[in-house]
Amino acid sequence: MGDFLRACRSRLTPADVGLGPGGRHRRVEGLRREEVSVLSQVGVDHYSRLEQGRARHPSPRIVEALAEALRLDQDSRHHLFRLAGLDPGRRPDDPRRRVHPELLRLLDLSHPSAAYVLSPSFDVLAANAEARALLSPLGGAGGPAGAGTQLNLIRALFTHPQARNYYARWPLAATASLHALRLNAARLPKDAAIAELVAELSAGTADFATAWQDGSAASLDRAYGTVAHPRAGRVALTYRVLGVQAAPGQRLLIGTPAPGSRSAEALVYLAAMGGQ
Repeated sequence: MGDFLRACRSRLTPADVGLGPGGRHRRVEGLRREEVSVLSQVGVDHYSRLEQGRARHPSPRIVEALAEALRLDQDSRHHLFRLAGLDPGRRPDDPRRRVHPELLRLLDLSHPSAAYVLSPSFDVLAANAEARALLSPLGGAGGPAGAGTQLNLIRALFTHPQARNYYARWPLAATASLHALRLNAARLPKDAAIAELVAELSAGTADFATAWQDGSAASLDRAYGTVAHPRAGRVALTYRVLGVQAAPGQRLLIGTPAPGSRSAEALVYLAAMGGQ
């Protein structure tokens, strides 16, 4: 298995997988191990042990993630699964659209904070009462933790008529979100939801199409938290953005107001009013 992984890695360049040209002075042929780790979200130490034969029994999820990261076709994917001692015909359930029950409970306990879970394509999969209220001007936040139409934050940022008024720093919010979407697209090249969203917005939204051609990618490690809610006025939150280990590509965002601030009062008010 290690020899096969090295051979697949050596056949790809950073440009092949959406990571840019990679610079002129590369000492390795093909992708670096660290780049495969970024694309697959498999730890670089664990990936190195797989290549070196020191780890011999990867899980189906890890093998599937490596097959996606290395752009394997169906025959090569089946071969990798067999080398790992796994059944290539059974694809593991895609966890990227599900929210773990423990995470749902965490959302309900995150008070007074606006907490929600994003899919790799920026669908709001679940949200607590505060987040649903805060996001209501953009169309609401559905998912397992709340009723209503599921909101996609990228689509809302670029197409909702009130988005530029709602986000106090719209250019920064849009740029950071788009760069994170591009990184997700590179990590998950077979994610149909990402591909469909990019195709839709590239065809119908000039701002998105222009920005997407920029080619930059970055992880979503911060969120721009000042919004202008039509009922509550300006609400400023400090966000933490956390990866979800059980579902690679998902992100948990927790926005917290300063204690005793007007924003804290506004968040409580909005949650009580249901975001009206």
